[in-house]
Amino acid sequence: MTRREILQLELPALRAQRDGGAAYEAVRGGRGWFGLRADRPRVTPRQYPINLKARLYVVLMILALACTALIVRAVDLQWVRKDFYQDQGDQRYLREIPVEVSRGTIFDRNGEPLAVSTPVESIWADPGTLLDHTDRIPELAHALGIDAAVLTDKLNQKADKQFVYLTRHLNPDAAAAIIKLGIPGVSSQREFRRYYPSGEVTAHILGKTNIDDHGLEGLELAFDDYLSGKPGSKRIIRDLHGHAVEDVDVELAVAPTPGHDLTLSIDQRIQYLAYRELMKAIKEHHASTGSIVVLDVTNGEILAMVNQPSFNPNSQNSNIPPSELLSHMRNRAATDVVEPGSTMKAMTISAALESGKWRPDSKVDTSPGTWKHFDHVIHDHRNLGILTVTGVITHSSNVGAAKIAATLPRDQMWDMFHRYGFGEPTGSGFTGESPGSLPIAKRWGPVEQDTIAYGYGLSVTPLQLARAYAAIADGGVLHTPTFVKGGGDEGKRIVDAKIAAQVKAMLETVISPESTAPAAAVPNYLAAGKTGTSHIASHGGYSNFYNSVFVGFVPATDPRLVAAIVISGATGTDIVQYMGGTVAAPAFSKVMQGALRLLDIPPDNVKNWYAGGPGPNPLVEPRDMPQPDPPPPGEAEEVGP
Repeated sequence: MTRREILQLELPALRAQRDGGAAYEAVRGGRGWFGLRADRPRVTPRQYPINLKARLYVVLMILALACTALIVRAVDLQWVRKDFYQDQGDQRYLREIPVEVSRGTIFDRNGEPLAVSTPVESIWADPGTLLDHTDRIPELAHALGIDAAVLTDKLNQKADKQFVYLTRHLNPDAAAAIIKLGIPGVSSQREFRRYYPSGEVTAHILGKTNIDDHGLEGLELAFDDYLSGKPGSKRIIRDLHGHAVEDVDVELAVAPTPGHDLTLSIDQRIQYLAYRELMKAIKEHHASTGSIVVLDVTNGEILAMVNQPSFNPNSQNSNIPPSELLSHMRNRAATDVVEPGSTMKAMTISAALESGKWRPDSKVDTSPGTWKHFDHVIHDHRNLGILTVTGVITHSSNVGAAKIAATLPRDQMWDMFHRYGFGEPTGSGFTGESPGSLPIAKRWGPVEQDTIAYGYGLSVTPLQLARAYAAIADGGVLHTPTFVKGGGDEGKRIVDAKIAAQVKAMLETVISPESTAPAAAVPNYLAAGKTGTSHIASHGGYSNFYNSVFVGFVPATDPRLVAAIVISGATGTDIVQYMGGTVAAPAFSKVMQGALRLLDIPPDNVKNWYAGGPGPNPLVEPRDMPQPDPPPPGEAEEVGP
């Protein structure tokens, strides 16, 4: 029988069962399903006992798995991906801000501050937060003193940033007043601003810093790494409005390293004397620029270095036209070069004495005051006749210097000039220092050798001049100039001590009424030096403006100080009005008078001083002092190339 047939037979019974038990039994006729009898015992499912222990194990296993999952998740959060989640949290409430450090102070050799850093406040903002409160922007703009539209535009340009400066270097009280307004997203930050107590007097040496307090010019730039130190940083908690939460410990992320202090070799008192006398000389002689350098003969330490024109490094809005600002900021004493004129005759004579062909009393004929050598005519201011080598220095004879140089090998002469430090930087460490120009010997023709002998055809800086004459004053030992106190060296010998002494004795004759620089005399001290006057080169030729130069040292008996003075642009109808002995020498006298007194260097005539009373007051003005007679017309210095 098929399954279908069976279902057809059983269908009435199934319906009866649905409708009620009695009908079901009637239909079934006492039979069970598939024909089985209903009175047979019914088989019931087997009953198993409940296992509570097994169920407990299952529950515990589930709980254990859940706990394991929680532990794994905790390990993942606390260890595996801790940095990620910590960073996400920090971004929402922690901010890292810089910890500015004060730039090191610059002192002069006596401990007087020349450059100090003063605390200021800068206002900054979170552009996104501030732009969410645009109604406060006009109030903030008014407090900052700027136009609200300009401020809004600035914020919109930086909307994707979290930090933008609104104003820098405010007085702390003014910054506190702005923060007190409680404008969301606006905060202040401590910074430092450089201040120079001496202003223009030391401007060219020190230079200046930029708005971020990093060196921009001068020694501020040369020693920037040493002075700056390294800023640190700290993490702080900020509230919803971006303000630092008070009374919450901060975490120092990077410890700051303060800048180092720097003590210079500069003597501020001598620096001021030099600055004052330079200004006076430029004004009196209607010159355009000038420089003075004062060195310690014994070790090369720079005691003063001044220039004109100058600038005020403290001024944010200088009244100097932008086109002239760089000219005012140049440290001409180290970066600008001049043709030194007759000051080079001392180097020429050094080479002559070293050659053995000449002695201080050797004769040279300068008649008739001119000398045509090849196609070039060399002039003296008058016919000086027969001169000794010493007389060539005393009377500053171009003809005599050229004739002496013509007897020397050009390589030997170049070597002497180079040993004195010309044609290379002095090594002072000043940024942008010029090496000058000393053409190599193989390029010298006879005429070039002649002109170089009396200071044309090469260029030098005032610092190089001072260094070279310091070598003569120190017995032939050349020192490396330094701006750092205690940074001087023992020097190196470049000329035999006997030759240096002979040249020094010749230079002493220059500062006398019979020579070219009586105005350089220093009361109570024996001085030595040399004048130089040269045309200023211009457009491939020479202009009618002059460099007036004097370089010398005192006391000549035991030299301690050397000074080089270069004043450019002096004019006049008579050579006496612009020669080095007239323009530069008086400034040398005045600066040395004050410097010797300040350094307490005893005068040469100290025995006479104690016996008969002091000589002329070193600080008395020239108009109050007895003046030597002006040099005879024949003793003016020839300046033609």
